[in-house]
Amino acid sequence: MKMWSGRFREPLDPAFEQWQRSIVFDWQLLPQEVAASKAHAKTLSAAAILTTPELIRICAALDQVLKDFWTPEKHGDIRDHATAEDIHHFVELQLVARIGDLGLKLHTGRSRNEQIATDLRLYIRECITIVAGQLIKWSAALAKKAHAAGDAVMPAYTHLQRAEPVLVAHWLQAYVEMLLRDVTRLLDCRTRMNFCPLGSGAVAGATLRLDRTLAADELGFSGPTSNSMDATSDRDFILEYLHALTIVGLHISRFAEEITLHATAEFGFIDLPEAFSTGSSAMPQKKNPDLAELARAKVGRISGAAHTITLLLKGLPMAYNKDMQETQEPVFAASAAAISLLSLLTRFTLALEFKTERMRAACETGFLNAMAAATYLVHQGVPFRTAHEKIGHAVRYCLEKSCELGDLSLGELKQFGEEFQEDFFACITLQATVDCHDVAGGTATARVHEALASLGPRLVEITGLIDGHS
Repeated sequence: MKMWSGRFREPLDPAFEQWQRSIVFDWQLLPQEVAASKAHAKTLSAAAILTTPELIRICAALDQVLKDFWTPEKHGDIRDHATAEDIHHFVELQLVARIGDLGLKLHTGRSRNEQIATDLRLYIRECITIVAGQLIKWSAALAKKAHAAGDAVMPAYTHLQRAEPVLVAHWLQAYVEMLLRDVTRLLDCRTRMNFCPLGSGAVAGATLRLDRTLAADELGFSGPTSNSMDATSDRDFILEYLHALTIVGLHISRFAEEITLHATAEFGFIDLPEAFSTGSSAMPQKKNPDLAELARAKVGRISGAAHTITLLLKGLPMAYNKDMQETQEPVFAASAAAISLLSLLTRFTLALEFKTERMRAACETGFLNAMAAATYLVHQGVPFRTAHEKIGHAVRYCLEKSCELGDLSLGELKQFGEEFQEDFFACITLQATVDCHDVAGGTATARVHEALASLGPRLVEITGLIDGHS
């Protein structure tokens, strides 16, 4: 029997009936549906719609449904159920099978419109906690590699051209900063969505005078939603979550791109871990960056989900429309992709090996100390624009001689300006070039060590924020 079949006389077209069912994907919401149903049952009990013994029986039956079906080997029994239209119908059928007509009383004062809105908020709230936790783990792995890198140096790039030397630890911490922004962005999203639709009815609010704060408190929401029409039709929280997840994917993709480049023979900065690489079926010598390449590609799946939801919601009238059923599969797929990928990235990062000698050698050619050289002249009282021009002329001279700035004699340097003195050479060594960036957030050795020392407490603090939201 359908949950809505009272006014109908003709059966559904069999092909249409199968095509419109959502149980094939919303089975994943069983834990959320059970939790929301128990909260609603307690609200009904407070309104004297259910007696205390009835409440106890319903909640016990709901717990048993979850226990019976929420195991990997039982997921197919939900997904492939012969008659259930959706997860709400499935749970109702299971309740009736266990406690008879009492199971039918649970739907008093509620609609599937508010149920799915609640279930999805609970699901995404849990996903945010998981994704944020995975981001912290990956950040900790990057921090650990930064500690291990010590004072090792590498070229930093602009326009994919060697620019200036930085500490390897500084490069790794740049990704940590991205990931910590991702965490706070997700938590901001969670704060905005953390309101409970239960009691909103189909569109106009429940027809019983239910205390909506009871369900909201029971489920850990900040409070009930403020408008029943908005509550049942709102999917902004899905869109915001997926856009935040897309930015996570972008950061993953940038990291993966750099790993892929740095692992090439042309760069030679990284030795790929064999546990996360594969070979070629044709070329015996190959070791391919499979994890990095697939990670780089996953942003397409996540961003595609956000675009899908955007197009689904565009132009929908108030309030609930069946179109909204199509918002679920993209969010399930994007969440699964992000969570599994982040778990792998933590282990992958810890297994990376940096070829620090090759990185250092790359810093010692190509005039990566040119900025430090211009800074030397600034300290001699030369305006920066003039200093820039003088060092540019010196670089051109070196290119013609096939040498570096440090290979020039003092006499050769003085043709570009009398400001050059013997101490110039000490100011353009690799160490001096790194350490001249002695500002907050700079790559000077002492600054990087300070930043790394502060990273541990920051990770602890933000982990507390995640736990405070769970």
